[in-house]
Amino acid sequence: MRAVDIIAAKRDGKELSREEIEFLIRGYLDGTVPDYQVAAWTMAVFFRGMNAAETAALTDVMLRSGRVIDLSPIPGPFVDKHSTGGVGDKTSLILAPLAAALGIRDPMMSGRALGHTGGTLDKLESIPGYRTALSVEEFRAILVKDGFAMTGQTREVVPADRLLYALRDVCSTVESIPLITASILAKKVAEGAEALVFDVKYGCGAFMKEAEQAKDLARSLVTTGQAMGKKIIALLTNMDEPLGNMVGNFLEVEESLDCLEGAGLPGTPGPGDLMEVSLELGARMAVLGGKAGDAAEGRVLCEDCIAGGKPRDLFLRNVKSQGGDPEKLLELRGRWRSPICGEIRVPPDPAGSAGYIQRIDAWQVGHAAVSLGVGRNRTEDQVSPTAGIRFHKKRGDPVKAGEPVMTLWSATEKGLAAALSRLEGAVTYGPAPPAPRTLILTEIQSEGSPEAAGPVPEGVR
Repeated sequence: MRAVDIIAAKRDGKELSREEIEFLIRGYLDGTVPDYQVAAWTMAVFFRGMNAAETAALTDVMLRSGRVIDLSPIPGPFVDKHSTGGVGDKTSLILAPLAAALGIRDPMMSGRALGHTGGTLDKLESIPGYRTALSVEEFRAILVKDGFAMTGQTREVVPADRLLYALRDVCSTVESIPLITASILAKKVAEGAEALVFDVKYGCGAFMKEAEQAKDLARSLVTTGQAMGKKIIALLTNMDEPLGNMVGNFLEVEESLDCLEGAGLPGTPGPGDLMEVSLELGARMAVLGGKAGDAAEGRVLCEDCIAGGKPRDLFLRNVKSQGGDPEKLLELRGRWRSPICGEIRVPPDPAGSAGYIQRIDAWQVGHAAVSLGVGRNRTEDQVSPTAGIRFHKKRGDPVKAGEPVMTLWSATEKGLAAALSRLEGAVTYGPAPPAPRTLILTEIQSEGSPEAAGPVPEGVR
């Protein structure tokens, strides 16, 4: 068996056997198949796709490339959440301690920045001392102690995905539905979760630009996950615009902490879009964890839980458990920024009248953030913990000429210049408020999952 023949077969649209897929992945792990051949194969998959049998085989091969974490000695329930990637999407940092506060254990295995989207691990590691490279034993111990643990792929657990994830990022094969499905589910099954809530993004800032693409991915995740014995609920959520008011690693940790302190809850100031998506995802976690009969009850539980303060306390406790310094985190909050600063302001208005922000393009913001140092252009690039963007105004806000819309922080002058150039046309203005933004489009769930409250109506705002 030769790698070049497997690449050619997929290039020509042929179905690969499990043996062929395993040969390629195992060879990549042991060094007998070089990365350039695997990159060529991922591009062939990108264009030719994989059927359900191939996707299931790839998922299982990746899962079995390392250890599967055994959580059977620990009382559950075990429910995790995963996002397919967005700009300003820090819901994992909010939902893990929230689930734990509800009595649901969340064994969360996450990834790093991918393309123009941020990475949960990079955000957590911006906290001084925080460790995400946990051994299986450490992962289990912290899960018992705090109710959740945050780790990445290691040489022990799903090592194949750790390599493929980084390779896809730099060879433009991120958006492949079978590769995304296998990557996500291999991690999620390996970490020990019994049930999963997927946040499948669509829009210009997502990997799936169109809602129909996102639905296809959601169905792939639900179908493959169900075949592996998991209960699954997927929400399709809008990523045309950045989520929340912060984009950047430490900046997003700060905003997550704000939300855990109640910012953005209904009737309170703060990032309402971020909190809305977090609460709807948290409601589904409560349903799958057996804490709520439907999503409406789950949402009330989540709102009350955050208002009570326990999720915030668990977040800070977990920071300490994973080697971080919660006191240093609180001390740096609102102050720790990269040294080079710039702004995007409302341009002059010939009519001299007030207007409204119609839209902020998440795609442009995500790439601008990479230029600032938030993400990576190459696998070996180091991310900056303190680079990023803060939005002073968002969609629907009234603005006047000269007002600041964004503040940018960069590690280099070159990065700031590139980001400012990117963002020149990212904000659209108009004379009247825009229509309300659709945040949650619909829900797809596996057979046997508890009813979350019936299907979500199309276009929930």
